[in-house]
Amino acid sequence: MPNNVAASMRKGSTVQKVVLPGAKSTKAASKKKVGAFQTEQPPERKALIKPPDQLELSEAELKEEITRILTANNPHAPQNIVRYSFKERSYKPTSAVDQMAVHFVLEGSLLHEDSDEARRLRAKEGLPEETVTVDTGVEPDEEEPETSDTPVEDGGEVEEAGEEDRPDSVASKTDRKEPKVTNQFNFSERASQTLNNPLRERSCQTEPPPRGTFTATATQWDIYDAYVEELQKQETNKEKQKAVASKKDNDKGKKKTLLMETQTDDITKVGKASKIFERMVNQNTFDDIAQDFKYFEDASDEFRDQEGTLLPLWKFQYDKAKRLSVTALCWNKKYQDLFAVGMGSYDFSKQGRGMLVYYSLKNSAYPEFIYPTPSGVLCLDIHEQHSYLVAVGFYDGCVAVYNNKEDGSEPMYKSTAKTGKHTDPVWQVRWQSDDMDNNHNFCSVSSDGRVVSWTLVKNELVYTDIIRLSLNGAVSEGPEQQPGIACGTSFDFHKQIDYLFLVGTEEGKIHKCSKTYSSQFLETYNAHSMAVDAVKWNHFHPKVFISCSSDWTVKIWDHTINTPMFTFDLNAAVGDVAWSPYSSTVFAAVTTDATVHIFDLSINKYEAICQQPVVAKKKTKLTHIEFNPIYPIIIVGDDRGYVSSLKLSPNLRKKPKKGQDQPKDSEMEEAKMEKLLSLLREPEQSTV
Repeated sequence: MPNNVAASMRKGSTVQKVVLPGAKSTKAASKKKVGAFQTEQPPERKALIKPPDQLELSEAELKEEITRILTANNPHAPQNIVRYSFKERSYKPTSAVDQMAVHFVLEGSLLHEDSDEARRLRAKEGLPEETVTVDTGVEPDEEEPETSDTPVEDGGEVEEAGEEDRPDSVASKTDRKEPKVTNQFNFSERASQTLNNPLRERSCQTEPPPRGTFTATATQWDIYDAYVEELQKQETNKEKQKAVASKKDNDKGKKKTLLMETQTDDITKVGKASKIFERMVNQNTFDDIAQDFKYFEDASDEFRDQEGTLLPLWKFQYDKAKRLSVTALCWNKKYQDLFAVGMGSYDFSKQGRGMLVYYSLKNSAYPEFIYPTPSGVLCLDIHEQHSYLVAVGFYDGCVAVYNNKEDGSEPMYKSTAKTGKHTDPVWQVRWQSDDMDNNHNFCSVSSDGRVVSWTLVKNELVYTDIIRLSLNGAVSEGPEQQPGIACGTSFDFHKQIDYLFLVGTEEGKIHKCSKTYSSQFLETYNAHSMAVDAVKWNHFHPKVFISCSSDWTVKIWDHTINTPMFTFDLNAAVGDVAWSPYSSTVFAAVTTDATVHIFDLSINKYEAICQQPVVAKKKTKLTHIEFNPIYPIIIVGDDRGYVSSLKLSPNLRKKPKKGQDQPKDSEMEEAKMEKLLSLLREPEQSTV
């Protein structure tokens, strides 16, 4: 009875298993042999079999310990594998080598009967579901009478007979050549190949910064002197910190500068390099504007009948000077890409702080120098030979001289009430040639009626009154004649005659004066009906000057004649006028309706050859204009603190063709203007 139960249990277990063909028959045969060995032959004793070629060792050699270290490295793995690098575009040896060795691989072909892939396989081969699936509930009932009727002697024989006689056993299924199941797992392989992004190279060419080679030999004395200077710096910084702590009521700007001096040692080391780097980045950012500045020429000028256009270039603006107006412009004569801008206000009910800033065409994003001022700047002038000196006139009547070489935001010289400062706003300053003692000096004009010469002597400004303006034509002297003072608004010195100068007044008159003869005016011109905003001598012709006013007119004069030679009405108040540095007959003017007017008297004596608005916003007034001394560009300032640069088209900068017998440019330009003046003088001479 136990054998029958064991046989039935084995049957049930074999029905539930999926057995490979021929596996159970070998198992049963082995069990037969095992059964026969157990019943017929007694167990033999195990004996050691020694191979004939075994090495014989002594006891000492047998007891010797030989240490072997097992590593995970594969001795047969190649060490010189080379792969292609798409990044560097060359073959590179790979350091990572796969050390895994595969000794045996068996890929199975079994599929789970309930999986989707097995169902798809049955449907593809057209097999019925009963032939593949094994039902554990039906098979034992059919085979039970066979197993119970046959005598059971051994479990192995019963299992062998049962497996051979059952028609639906796994062995009988293999005899029917059932299709081989290829896979027993729901496995799907997916692969995708990505594209390698192509390498892109982007390069930009910039102007290389200037380089210099510095070599020196350092001795012990040099090193000692350097240490002494450093100790002196530290002592001065400590004294300044003590002074700042004791004076808490000082200006905030002064506090910051004094406190930052101790920290500027590390910043100054990289300050110059960062400045050059910022300039290179801005040149790359505005590369299209730089290309237009260098190479663009408006080809449509050929079809415009001698009229021209203005091409907008860079726009300069400083965030801290947004609410200030541009009150002065001046180019640097030595560095032609550098210009100074004076910031203030023409609204005299809203006077406050001012600012002096320097801009460069190489960096339009941020000023090169910034000098905040307590009062609004109204005028400035840069020295021609010493371009680091700039003279500034303020609304409060002070004049000052700034030095770009010195650190800090304070002026090198500044006038005070003790040193004879003006009592009204200073409208114009102009540098003069050095005096007999080689001292720098400049002149200024103010609404208080004084034209003053300022001399830079050591650490102070020494003033000398050149002339006092009066309404009745005579020089006012004494306090009783104060109501008769004329208010000066502009002036300009002659380009060739040093002592001769012109002064424009608030009453609309222009006075011709001399430094050597200050008792009265040489000539008075009834020029305008409102204040004279600007008066300027021609760069080439010694007799011609130009003036503009808020009465909408621009007038050109011959200083030997009391009446104007040309009068132009621009239909708006004229803020500023400027002669061109390349032609004696070309000048430009700006009006309060945001328009730039450019005239060339040799082409058209009646109308402007270019009238172009240059500001997008409405109600923006243009205040000043200046020509670059070399490049064909102009800069224009407005009352919102913006400075716009514009390039002149070819028609606006025509020069006469040079012949073999023709003289120099200056003589040619003077002759061109003289020809125009002669046409106007002839009728007057004929009538006389």
